[in-house]
Amino acid sequence: MSNKMNVKVEGQELILERIFHAPRELVFKAFSEAEHLKHWWGPRGWTLTVCNVDFRPGGIWHYCMKCIDENQGDFFGFESWGKAVYGEIIEAEKIVYVDYFSDAEGNEKEGMPSAQVTMIFEEYEGKTRLINRGRYASAEALKAVLDMGMEQGISETWDRLDEHLQSIQ
Repeated sequence: MSNKMNVKVEGQELILERIFHAPRELVFKAFSEAEHLKHWWGPRGWTLTVCNVDFRPGGIWHYCMKCIDENQGDFFGFESWGKAVYGEIIEAEKIVYVDYFSDAEGNEKEGMPSAQVTMIFEEYEGKTRLINRGRYASAEALKAVLDMGMEQGISETWDRLDEHLQSIQ
């Protein structure tokens, strides 16, 4: 597997996989601590202006991504709010959460697809294999987020994660 993200769609499930050249514990921390997330979450040209993380089962991560790249045209200045509600957490191995589009108050956006996400962190030849499985209510809901450009957004986000991991090792 290359260092790029592999993508598979199986019915209503989106499966993303990538190898990161960093220890599993560090990759896990990058997803669980606001100090890390602020450095890399979001596609290129976007920054986190809000990042509140309560990393425990039943806890919530509420965030706002803002486009700061004038070259992104109509997206410049646009804010995108999101919320994750954590279910299961196994240190350095697994994070399960429900991913929502939200508003600034953390209310889930009506009519926007949510996903049950399971992230698995595996040791792989001294590196970390990340497997992210997002299950949507229907194949149509999954198609809606893919049509919004989610695949490119996650690919750029994970590129930024890789750069962040390299900068802190």
